Amino acid sequence: MGWPKGELSLTLINDRAMARLNRATFGRRGPTNVISFPLDVEQAASPVRLMPGTTVLHAPDPSPVVSASGPPVLLGEVVISLETTRRQAQEFDWPWQELLDFFMIHGVLHLLGYDHEDPISEASMDARAWELMSVLYPGRQWDQEL
Repeated sequence: MGWPKGELSLTLINDRAMARLNRATFGRRGPTNVISFPLDVEQAASPVRLMPGTTVLHAPDPSPVVSASGPPVLLGEVVISLETTRRQAQEFDWPWQELLDFFMIHGVLHLLGYDHEDPISEASMDARAWELMSVLYPGRQWDQEL
C-alpha cells in the first residue's frame, strides 16, 4: 500500500452495535455494513456512501511519514457489521467472506485517503479495490456493480 508498516484496528460487530454506532456517529437509524474512522478525526471529511447501507468517514489527505525502521503508521479503525455483511452477500449473491474482505479493503482505502466524491476519484478507488481483491482471490471474477 506504499508504506513498509501500517497499523489499524478492525472491529467486527453485530447489527445492534452497528446501529448504535451509526446513530452516535452520524445520527442515522439502523445498521450499516462498514464505518471507517481515521486516527486524526480533525482531518475527517463528511461521510461518504459506498452503497445503500454503507457509510465511510475518511481523511481526505493523510500524509503519514514513517521510516523503514520506525514504528508503524497508525491509520485508524474499520468497523464492520457481520450481520449486515452476510445479509448483503445474499442480496448480491457473493460469498459473505469475500464481501467482508471487500468492505475491509474499502474501509482501509478510505483511511489511506481514497474517496469517491467525483468520477475520477471513484474510478481510482474502484480500480485499487478490485486490484487488491484480485490479489486475495487470484483468478476470481466478480460483478463489479456493487
